[in-house]
Amino acid sequence: MDAELGTALRAAGLRVTPGRLAVLEALETHPHSTAETLRVVSAAGLSIQSVHNVLADLTAARMIRRTEPAGSAALYERRIGDNHYHVVCSVCGAVADVDCIHGEAPCLTASNTNGFTIEAAEITFWGRCPLCQHKITTPKETAS
Repeated sequence: MDAELGTALRAAGLRVTPGRLAVLEALETHPHSTAETLRVVSAAGLSIQSVHNVLADLTAARMIRRTEPAGSAALYERRIGDNHYHVVCSVCGAVADVDCIHGEAPCLTASNTNGFTIEAAEITFWGRCPLCQHKITTPKETAS
């Protein structure tokens, strides 16, 4: 996989470094990760500042996608260039992809673009994941 990632980094105009390779590999198995999570799971022993630098470089090169759900640290993933959104559990913070059911991105049509050319739309759905749905308990009955 390193050879493929190296080719992709060079094609994006980036140098191939152990840190960039480690972050890209970590994102393959840990999508929707924070910088801190990537620091822990990457095999390169990177400092948190190095991880942030790598993430900024990869995001600017459009090799990864950054999303920032309300109340959450920025999350990163390698799934780019397609038409998908996210659903976030309002209890535990779990994140999952939601594919858009309409063709090309964005799958929304703005009523007024104010002269902007729309390139993307970001939607975050909020709810309770299956695990948290099972944790809902009924209020305890009080004795009178």
